[in-house]
Amino acid sequence: MTVRGDFEGGALSSDFGPLLLRETENQIGLIDRLTGAINDRRHPSYIEHSMHDLLTQRIFQVACGYEDANDSNTLRHDPMFKLGAGHRPLDADQALAHASTFTRLGQALSRTDIYRIAKAFLEHFVSCYATPPQVIVLDLDHTDHRVHGQQELALFNTHYGDDCYLPLLIFEGLSGRLISAVLRPGKTPTGHENTAILKRVLAGLRRHWPDTHIVVRGDTGFAQPALMREVQADPRADFILGLGAGHPKTLRPKADVWLTEARQSMNEGMALAAANNQSGPERVRLYGEVDYRAGSWDGIECRVCCKAEVNRLGDNPRFVVTSIKNAHPETVYRDLYCARGQDENYIKQLKIDLVSDRMSEQGFVGNHLRLFYACAAYELMHALRINTLKGTALERAQPATLRHKLFKLAVRVVQHTDRIKLHLPTACPVAGLLARVTEIFYRTPRLKPG
Repeated sequence: MTVRGDFEGGALSSDFGPLLLRETENQIGLIDRLTGAINDRRHPSYIEHSMHDLLTQRIFQVACGYEDANDSNTLRHDPMFKLGAGHRPLDADQALAHASTFTRLGQALSRTDIYRIAKAFLEHFVSCYATPPQVIVLDLDHTDHRVHGQQELALFNTHYGDDCYLPLLIFEGLSGRLISAVLRPGKTPTGHENTAILKRVLAGLRRHWPDTHIVVRGDTGFAQPALMREVQADPRADFILGLGAGHPKTLRPKADVWLTEARQSMNEGMALAAANNQSGPERVRLYGEVDYRAGSWDGIECRVCCKAEVNRLGDNPRFVVTSIKNAHPETVYRDLYCARGQDENYIKQLKIDLVSDRMSEQGFVGNHLRLFYACAAYELMHALRINTLKGTALERAQPATLRHKLFKLAVRVVQHTDRIKLHLPTACPVAGLLARVTEIFYRTPRLKPG
């Protein structure tokens, strides 16, 4: 039996995802906000694709696994991406934008546009809550976006050992929603840089939520006096930050009392386990707080909590500084600070699943826009999970899993004068789930413009 293949199937698509993304966008209006943030300077006589269509096309492509602008050269004719952008899928004159259009868009935007887009993301985050929340957690973290060319403001970073950008990403730690993203040069940021960004975010949140308690959480790179002072200036805000390389020589002796006790417990446990022919404990942890204040912390009211851990490799003490007064040191470290590890998973989803670190534009602003494409795709897929897939097996799925299970489905498109028919595979393993999803979309009112 001979098997032959060709690419003459006609109105077929390998991506059902754009339709799900379009309906999600109709629920939350994120792309509408981003479009309104951009000052479109193009002459109306020469505009073929609206700004909303351009952002929709590019964000949907990123969400479906096509992170390169060059993919637009073929996907501009894909019937499902055309349908996702609100065009008739089989009309030849309804093609989407070419890759060169996106290159020009990245070159045409100004830094003011980038600032306003970042502000639109924050406004979108606020709009996700029907009522002001009692508590939110701002998880701050930097990550490297490595480059392989002469990109503007890409610098060598000794920590990562390569030329890179070093964007600051801010997620809400309890929900996983993205609050803001700021592309930065590759150098290690100063405390005043981080503080300036955080100050704008806090001001934007306080305009809507004056009474919400805000907890700022970050690793050792954010334990900077300027940032701590900024948080303490807000009576309804607290911080919890790791203490790093600049402090252990002074802090380590202060933890000796707990380390000695933990070491003794570890040795006793190992001896008892050996007597019973067992493996013994892996580690012993004790918690306490120490009296410590760095000279640069003048005027900052805070406490330092300690985790005194002894494991089979030796002592492993860790310290955090916090403005939280009424929580036990174990609660501060184990339950509050260690929970920031989930932030790393959000960053991995953004970088690995949505390729936010593909910094292939020459200009800094163009690369910042590419970062925002990935951020918008992340938010759309997050909204799809919590709004539409709640209660299903995909409620907590990562973007790559959503793409694999729901987006990458073959579709045959049939266009009639008054309707569009989509034919999916008969042997579709998620047919029942898609039926539920489309029913939810049908019954959910669309967000009104403005």
